[in-house]
Amino acid sequence: METNEILDRLPRHLMSLVIDQPYNDYTPQDHEVWRYVMRQNIRFLSRKAHGSYLEGLTKTGISINEIPHMYGMNRILKEIGWAAVAVDGFIPPSAFMEFQAYNVLVIAADIRPISQIGYTPAPDIIHEAAGHAPIIADPEYAAYLKRFGEVGSKAFPSANDNRIYEAIRHLSILKADPYSDANHITKAAEELNHLMTLQEEPSELALIRNLHWWTVEYGLIGSPDAPKIYGAGLLSSIAESYYCLQSGVKKRTYSIAAAKQSFDITEPQPQLFVTPDFATLTRVLEEFAGTMAFKRGGTYGVNKAMTSGSIATCMWSSGLQVSGLFSEMISHDGEPVYIRTTGATALSFNNKELDGHGSHYHAHGFGSPVGRWKNLPCNPEDSDPICLRGAKLTPGIKTKLEFESGIIVKGVVESVTYKDGRLLLISFTNCQVTYGSRMLFDPSWGVYDMAVGASILSAFPGPADKEACGFSFPVPTEKTHKIIHDENARKLHKHYGTMRAIRSGELPTNLLPELWTALQHFPDDWLCAMGILEVVRKNHLNETVLMRDIETRLKILAVSDPALAKLINDGISLIDTEATLKP
Repeated sequence: METNEILDRLPRHLMSLVIDQPYNDYTPQDHEVWRYVMRQNIRFLSRKAHGSYLEGLTKTGISINEIPHMYGMNRILKEIGWAAVAVDGFIPPSAFMEFQAYNVLVIAADIRPISQIGYTPAPDIIHEAAGHAPIIADPEYAAYLKRFGEVGSKAFPSANDNRIYEAIRHLSILKADPYSDANHITKAAEELNHLMTLQEEPSELALIRNLHWWTVEYGLIGSPDAPKIYGAGLLSSIAESYYCLQSGVKKRTYSIAAAKQSFDITEPQPQLFVTPDFATLTRVLEEFAGTMAFKRGGTYGVNKAMTSGSIATCMWSSGLQVSGLFSEMISHDGEPVYIRTTGATALSFNNKELDGHGSHYHAHGFGSPVGRWKNLPCNPEDSDPICLRGAKLTPGIKTKLEFESGIIVKGVVESVTYKDGRLLLISFTNCQVTYGSRMLFDPSWGVYDMAVGASILSAFPGPADKEACGFSFPVPTEKTHKIIHDENARKLHKHYGTMRAIRSGELPTNLLPELWTALQHFPDDWLCAMGILEVVRKNHLNETVLMRDIETRLKILAVSDPALAKLINDGISLIDTEATLKP
């Protein structure tokens, strides 16, 4: 993968999800699908999308006539401080958010089949490149997207969230494959619906994923009576971009209430949210962030860490970060006064592991009091060396430390650890920690490392120092389907290649009648036929019979399928408009 300074900042634990863009696997039909969608988008969205959309296409290196190459996009994206990587379909939501926090767009490398040209249930390169990328050229929106990534990556999932993600990914993969068995799709949909019913209370991740969906993916901007489109899911769907603005789709004013509105990723949406401006998106995001454990901390945060059932981090008010599997909390007057982890635990500061306090050293867990000390006028993390001497907390001194909660620590101070002027740790030998009649630490257990801090400021999922802990997001075991085309389909794709070469001038136009004759073996094709019609009309060729035959086929196909009728009529309308503009 060709990198730049933005991609070079990506941590290793995200790189496991990055793939090479399979550019040579795209067929001529794939490129024509891309071109059709983009031309229709520009025609329709120039009037209906947020004002930055068309300018953003240029700024982000999105081509109209063929699927963009990631390398070319990145050379242009870096000028606005962003980059893009290819991934295999849906990736874990937390990973998606974290990529955003690093100013990196994840782009699903596949492209929708022609049968789903209007709307696809799975992420594809049209959705990601033509939907997400153009709007980030707007600085205010780009800042929102980055901030959303920072906040979203701190959201606690539930134990069921990952199962739901896997089910959504599985269903979308099946639906995106035109050759999938209908019974398999039905079974996958039933499994997803079953998992959704098991959600007793939505997790932080589920709620913020809703906010992401109703803004970044399916957002409208302006007034509910005359909104514009900015959400990538709408910008990349020529069917939904039209449908979403109709009166049948309810328009609701965007607020934090959108976090409670669920969605079906595989179907068009019955309602959408309209924000008056991008500043409102950020205001609502920060309002929601204030409800999350990484902002609230305290008992709420520790409970989230424990119930997540996965590695999490709790941060003391000193800035000390403890990362492990949280298993116990003792609370007093509604606040945590002692917290314990089970198994390998690491201590960090500013997301960097402290020397000598990695998971190998704390292999059997970590437990520490939280709170103020008796007879100390300041918070313990603010204690300077002079204050510690007064409290008999200097190395080599045997001491007794009492917390306001009633926890008592007795032992010989071995060392103290400061970072940036804040007291983080006090280590004791021959130490005993008690809470009433309960023994929390026995002297025979070895050195006792006590975290320092009057309160728990924050709690969030995952380790603080992901690199030091060897953390990585699991690579999906089920891959998106590489469509295996039969010989007949490959012949059709070859005809698409010929048509595109004639249109670009690489081949002469006198080959058009021969090409049309070859297409008689593919009576259901409409897009290649439309491409031939475009060449004839725009070049004012004397091919009356050829043009009449193509128009007859397209009319027959349009009558047989109402959904196809709109695609054909929109395509012909664009050809007619461009033909009349040609000098």
